[in-house]
Amino acid sequence: MVQRPIIKAVVKTFKYFFGLRFEVKGLENFKVEGPAVILSNHQSVLDMMGLMEVLPDNCVQVGKKELMYMGSVGLIMYLGGVIFINRKSTSSAKMVMSEVAKTMVAENVKVWVYPEGTRNCTGDLLPFKKGAFHLAVQAQVPVIPVVYSSFTSFYNPKTKLFTSGKIKVEVLPPIETKGLTSDDVTDLSDRCFSTMRETLFRLSGHPGEAKDSS
Repeated sequence: MVQRPIIKAVVKTFKYFFGLRFEVKGLENFKVEGPAVILSNHQSVLDMMGLMEVLPDNCVQVGKKELMYMGSVGLIMYLGGVIFINRKSTSSAKMVMSEVAKTMVAENVKVWVYPEGTRNCTGDLLPFKKGAFHLAVQAQVPVIPVVYSSFTSFYNPKTKLFTSGKIKVEVLPPIETKGLTSDDVTDLSDRCFSTMRETLFRLSGHPGEAKDSS
């Protein structure tokens, strides 16, 4: 996106102003040939700052339409090329996902999706929605999970206030979908959820919680 360098500069300014530090691992896992579906947990608007640390070239995001009207955040997302989906219209979402699948393959782009479907700053993951996995299987492209450590130690979602802190981001190895069908979507979703949840707890300093609460 031609606007991305501008957005990165603005986000970088905010990042240093608010004292946020990002520790990123696994960027080499983005280096897959061809398109892919990238999945990540979604905790708050702070994700946008972390996103600019890792967002690969030729990548677009998918987000709910309501975010487009969130002032400066919505403007940044719009300029960043986000594909907005009307979640209240199931048929519209399915049509958009179908078009995204075609565009992804035809234009050789990666698509970034938040499978929880909404922001969640509880320190755990919400159950995944299946849209992103249907998209990956339909296009027969790999899924690349990305996990942010929990913001709970320095961010209050009720007051929208946060203190300085370090956020760990890890890009996990791609998961292939070649040969999979719609019958495999649930297993694929469960596999990604389990892997990302274990990584979330590890990055957040609570590696035993994934097993204890499963």
